[in-house]
Amino acid sequence: MLADFGAIGLFLIFAFVFAATMPLVTFTLTRIGWVRRKPNPVKNDTYECGLRTIGRSWVQFNFRYYFYALLFVLFDVVVIFLYPWAVGIRKLGLSAFVAVSIFVAILLVGYLYAWKKRALEWQ
Repeated sequence: MLADFGAIGLFLIFAFVFAATMPLVTFTLTRIGWVRRKPNPVKNDTYECGLRTIGRSWVQFNFRYYFYALLFVLFDVVVIFLYPWAVGIRKLGLSAFVAVSIFVAILLVGYLYAWKKRALEWQ
């Protein structure tokens, strides 16, 4: 069993070392001149569907879009947790039912709190 975890540990060490060295390799190759930097106004120009931007190119979005996206991710995670439970409910027994009931109750409290604070209303 320890050999299985050893392989996972070696894989994680390799992944971290690889992720840490790649930016260093790029920086080093740029510094010694193997990778040439040719700045050009055309390269640095903003590209958006082949058209030049009119006005400001930085547009700030309403934060509510991100809030609804986070709620969507939250409820997707809930579905990911509840689906295996629903499939194996006959084998899991009463203790699993109680655990999932507590999980759903906590989610319901959070949902009611957001509703009370009017966080779910679109203005």
